[in-house]
Amino acid sequence: MTTTKLIKPALLIAYLATSYDVYFDRLINLGSLWGVVLYVVLFSVLCVCLFAVSNIKNDIVRYLYAFVFFLSSVFIESYSKITNDFLTYDSFISIFSVRESAGDVLQQYGEPVISTVLFSLILMLGIALRPARQFQVSQAICIVTPIIGILLLTVILFFRGGEGAKGLPSMFTPLSYLNLYLYDTAGRVKKRQEVNLTRAREKVPYDIVLIVDESISANYLDINSVNGVNTSLKKKYDAVNIYNYGYAAAITNCSAGVNYTFRHGGSRNNYMEINATKPSIWSYAKNAGLRTVYIDAQRTRGRLQNKMTESERDKIEQFVQFDDVPVRQRDMAIANTLIELFNNETQEFIMVNKVGAHFPVHDKYPDDFLKYQPALKRGDFLGISDTSSREGFDGDEKAWVLYRNSYKNTLLWNVGAFFTRIFERAKLDNVVMIYTSDHGQDLHERGNPGKNTHCGRNPNIEEGLVPLVVIKSRGYDMLNLPVFLEENKNKSSHYNIFPTLLLFMLYDPDEVKAVYGRPLNMPTEDPFTFNIRFNAPLGIKPIWKYIDLNQIVEPVPEHHN
Repeated sequence: MTTTKLIKPALLIAYLATSYDVYFDRLINLGSLWGVVLYVVLFSVLCVCLFAVSNIKNDIVRYLYAFVFFLSSVFIESYSKITNDFLTYDSFISIFSVRESAGDVLQQYGEPVISTVLFSLILMLGIALRPARQFQVSQAICIVTPIIGILLLTVILFFRGGEGAKGLPSMFTPLSYLNLYLYDTAGRVKKRQEVNLTRAREKVPYDIVLIVDESISANYLDINSVNGVNTSLKKKYDAVNIYNYGYAAAITNCSAGVNYTFRHGGSRNNYMEINATKPSIWSYAKNAGLRTVYIDAQRTRGRLQNKMTESERDKIEQFVQFDDVPVRQRDMAIANTLIELFNNETQEFIMVNKVGAHFPVHDKYPDDFLKYQPALKRGDFLGISDTSSREGFDGDEKAWVLYRNSYKNTLLWNVGAFFTRIFERAKLDNVVMIYTSDHGQDLHERGNPGKNTHCGRNPNIEEGLVPLVVIKSRGYDMLNLPVFLEENKNKSSHYNIFPTLLLFMLYDPDEVKAVYGRPLNMPTEDPFTFNIRFNAPLGIKPIWKYIDLNQIVEPVPEHHN
């Protein structure tokens, strides 16, 4: 065989060999001889499928396979390079549900994506180059074999709830995940119902606002901790009462699932069915005679996120983003927009997604708010709202000290100064606001390794710990909240928010409770857990993690060096 004829197999072997450490890691962790045998057999079958593809003699078919496998490789290798983790099926679902943000990914992670493109060209060339003539195997077999390999892996992953692809030839994994996703979602696609809850005939006389902050850990706020950062929520104001429900449990520790559930009302026991079939909060608001407003400071140019679809977008009468506002100023732009809306004499339901304190926190506050020092180097992340890249952040103990100080400075600005502006400038005679965050943060106070702050597959409890505050005009005795405030403090969760919003919209309390669970004006009886397997694919059960408040980390005092 000449040197030219060796190029194809050499390219494929070189591509596969680069992941040798992943293969050995999988072998070491299998734990049984039977598991090792099955893994080796499946690995070998997929390698045969790959080499069969490379020996398809029809150029068009071979090129098509080469391109599909190339895209699949870029997808999974980019994820691994950006997150330093393996692409699980649960992660695949989360990424696929926010695919509209692909442009943001390319903008933020251009370098790692380009490097994986170059790397994946090895695979594409290994398939696309013309095969040796003396390779005598039925072309029908060569064409069908990779499809069989993908389907085989799909079936295996189906029966394992999407788990088990790590350590296999990587280009097959996203294609199998896609099959699972299409199958799984096809079974969940159902017609969304119309509003059928009874409500009082009177008009809602106030604005209702749900403020969803980003990556705010409740233990870092002064309303919950003696060493917490000023939020402007501990003060007393003439126009409003502030009810602090203390620590609350998040729905899950990733943004998309939380926000989707906020908008569709999923309950603990039935979140998938309710999220898929019941009316959105926009439908309930419009049925109650409220104008609908959505303010998203995280995205620009009309891009949607957190599983929002165009059909859902059509129910929103005013869709606000801040295309030309610097990231650092966007939460203040939200405050200014709310001030205008509160003053417009029109009753509205407003949902807000703030910039908050998602990584990177280096540049999310102005120089005047550099109170906690030493802090992370500033100036390199001015235009980035959120990213999972940790480039330039090595995650050692000293780096986390800098991070936590920068995080506190960000809270001073995007929480404390945000509410100060609203309380000082807004007309608050006819408003009720619920303030929370999508999830908390693991800021590595325990010295645990790693660079991530949330969305972990084995999260610390702080990732599920969020604030929960109700701010309402003094002129309205809405829901008589003080009666159960103390009983529900440090015992409630995100799941109590949707039914509370519906009661503010004057829907029948008994009907609301029957469908969506307990609101905040009664004992919440919440188990205080958050869901670390929110997508729960293929019928497997969610995993709930209990938050033991006795184990919550207390932030260190300011100016820690």
